Amino acid sequence: RQMCIRDRKSPAHAVVPAASGSLVTKIWKGLNEFASLGLIESANTQMHLVQAGGCAPIAQAFEEGSTHVRPVRPNSIAKSLAIGNPADVVYALQVVKDSGGSATIVPEEEVSAGMKLLAETEGIFAETAGGLVISALKRLTQLARSNPMSPRLLSLQVTASKHWRL
Repeated sequence: RQMCIRDRKSPAHAVVPAASGSLVTKIWKGLNEFASLGLIESANTQMHLVQAGGCAPIAQAFEEGSTHVRPVRPNSIAKSLAIGNPADVVYALQVVKDSGGSATIVPEEEVSAGMKLLAETEGIFAETAGGLVISALKRLTQLARSNPMSPRLLSLQVTASKHWRL
């Protein structure tokens, strides 16, 4: 919020951990409300939904081009995000599509690696959702490097709020 109001624009990208899919829809709604109130120029943020490999029904549906999930039995270190039959999948997938974003499945072993990287580089000890976001950010950044036209400012939704310029 502070970054949007200070800069009067939305971030180019938002990397959002997903359980039910609700958080990505609420961030998107907030950005659009900021734009309608004139607090930011426009809500042109690409929304990137991320889930851990042990419970990724929304990201799997995105990869399959479906608007429905196949319920899964969660088996993930990211317990706070382990919802095998998410309620807001249709809305979350619509936000990802409308924003030109993506859905990423992060392998389980990369979740704790992301937590470690965040702690070592920024001094932030996040729970597993934070590690998931950092690992997804690394993956998305590697993809962006192959496309020189991709914007470099990413806003993260983690336990502690932090913005990086890549």
